[in-house]
Amino acid sequence: MTATILDPKTALIVIDLQKGIISLPTAHPAAQVVKQANTLAEAFHRHDLPVVLVNVAGGAPGRTEQKRGGERPAGWTDLVAELTQRQQDHRVTKRTWGAFTNTDLEKYLKSLGVTQVVIAGIATSIGVESTARQANELGFNVTLATDAMTDMSPDAHANSITRIFPRLGETGTTQDIIALLDRRL
Repeated sequence: MTATILDPKTALIVIDLQKGIISLPTAHPAAQVVKQANTLAEAFHRHDLPVVLVNVAGGAPGRTEQKRGGERPAGWTDLVAELTQRQQDHRVTKRTWGAFTNTDLEKYLKSLGVTQVVIAGIATSIGVESTARQANELGFNVTLATDAMTDMSPDAHANSITRIFPRLGETGTTQDIIALLDRRL
């Protein structure tokens, strides 16, 4: 289903568009995801709505079957230069999959009266989906920009978009979301 409405106070959350993540092989070109995320950020800025830029700098403790990456190279957590960043953008560094766990994100959004979030970024089935789940659980309306995200696995990407996201909120393209922003005027 295409996104139907955006609340008056909606924020954009851009997940993990950083050097270390962008360098990984993805199902869809990461450069296109960055381009679409920039397009969304510019629209949110134009409408004086909050933009949150998230990076990941670690992982939750605990055992996993899949081996975790070891030492990260210098600059791994830096947001990519191609991502338009403004001084007023709120930055969040997470150490788990979701951007709300042990960060100030919920407090920040609620202090601004935000009731809805639009989420984009990498990886669809990890950082994006986890953040969407958390936002939904915290009572935010959720919209997911499906052409502004990708995953390392095409199957995981498709599963999130077709099976998980419709249960967490609404989905739409970058242009669908911008049209809803522009319609609010």
